[in-house]
Amino acid sequence: MHASNNHSNNATVAASSLDDHRTARNMSDRVALGITLTLRFFADTFFAKRYGNRAIVLETVAAVPGMVGGMLVHLRCLRWMVPDHGWIRTLLDEAENERMHLMTFVQIAQPNWFERFVVLSVQAIFFVTFFMLYLLSPRTAHRLVGYFEEQAVISYTLYLTEIDDGRVENIAAPDIAIAYWNLAADARLREVVIAVRNDEMGHRDVNHEFADILTAGPVAQEV
Repeated sequence: MHASNNHSNNATVAASSLDDHRTARNMSDRVALGITLTLRFFADTFFAKRYGNRAIVLETVAAVPGMVGGMLVHLRCLRWMVPDHGWIRTLLDEAENERMHLMTFVQIAQPNWFERFVVLSVQAIFFVTFFMLYLLSPRTAHRLVGYFEEQAVISYTLYLTEIDDGRVENIAAPDIAIAYWNLAADARLREVVIAVRNDEMGHRDVNHEFADILTAGPVAQEV
């Protein structure tokens, strides 16, 4: 396999656009897209326009795939004694980046005990489900994450609209976000959401690329 460089932290993907969408071309893609749209429906129903709270649930889920994928690729490389071509570091960096998103939005949204319970429950269920999916079909798992990130870009774009239209207060950025993204000391929520959205665009492109590589056939599937 060939892996792209990690797209976390301050990365902006030059070739990307906000409305990039990978058309489902086979059953694996359609399954991944179907799961994504189903979960999007429940997120819209439960959170409506509470984008800060939505971001917390989104990011606790988004932090799982990179860790699961990195672990399973690592173990496969150990079993077969083959190189990973940069996949492990890319996936683990993605997991760390998503975890920092979560830590940031916890500071912003201040979830109550019920919302924290929902986060823990969703995280536990998704970890087991994604672990099994990655064992069965890494291609579908990466495509799923690619579609998840497409939806994340949409959600953060809507979040920005709410801020720009004055329906969400453009509060001061938390210190954890200023330090992580090297933002200006007087940065506001708007700058944080833009930074997070840029990260999600990178994760979207990387995971779609990984799914494409796995679709290409046995030669590409060295790990």
